[in-house]
Amino acid sequence: MKTIFITGASTGLGKSTAKLFHAKGWKVIATMRRPDQETELNGLENVTLLPLDVTNIEQIRQTVQIAISLGNIDVVFNNAGYGLIGAVESNTEDQIRAQFETNFFGTVWVIREFIPYFRNKRGGLFINTTSLCGLTSNPQSAIYNASKWALQGLAESMSYDLAQFGIGIKNVAPGGIKTDFTKAMQVSADEAYEVTMAKMMEGFQDGTLMEFTAPHLIADVVYRAATDNEDQLTYPAGNDAVRLYNKRLDQGPEAFRKDLMVYLNLKSPYKSSTFKITTENA
Repeated sequence: MKTIFITGASTGLGKSTAKLFHAKGWKVIATMRRPDQETELNGLENVTLLPLDVTNIEQIRQTVQIAISLGNIDVVFNNAGYGLIGAVESNTEDQIRAQFETNFFGTVWVIREFIPYFRNKRGGLFINTTSLCGLTSNPQSAIYNASKWALQGLAESMSYDLAQFGIGIKNVAPGGIKTDFTKAMQVSADEAYEVTMAKMMEGFQDGTLMEFTAPHLIADVVYRAATDNEDQLTYPAGNDAVRLYNKRLDQGPEAFRKDLMVYLNLKSPYKSSTFKITTENA
């Protein structure tokens, strides 16, 4: 019986993944900030709940050691995260730092704690929840995008370092998910950007920029990544993620970006009569 360790398992994709792996016969160590408030997973056989705030390094160390003491762990699924919406100038310093503390550094600290364990047993797999926004980009979410792009780069680089020890690392990159993710999302409104924000929300609602997939379907992709034994770094998850990522690959990043500028009714500042770069100014 294999075991998966999951962060952010209290809701949405984390909980759906815990339930799916349990149904597939795996042992599940489901971590969350308040396991005492969980009423669904705690009644399942071979599911263990542990407390974990991924911004608390000492608690990460303690929880990982407890998890390891329970028996063999095969997969670590770093799922904890949330969204920050708004222009960079509208996001506070605390919001920006907190976004990276959870989405990026929390994942790094969990990975660091498990690496020695996986090295010693010459095997193991890390799976991280990134995002379509870690493969492409959207306006009004630069800090969130940056945290997910950081995870994409982290995993690609670490794939070389870990391979020599028989350890794998993969990213599951969902598009929109029908979960409580939006309830935990932080939004910094700014009237100066309201036109762009409105166009982006229109793209979310009509499916142009994002569709919303049931979490159990995204969990299926996590399970495939955990069990297919394929040397594949990135798993776009959901119709929107597959469609838009393929579009970016087909068009190339510059053409994709310019195409999105057109959709957003934005004009390039480099063609504006009020913004010119000359040799003398360069």
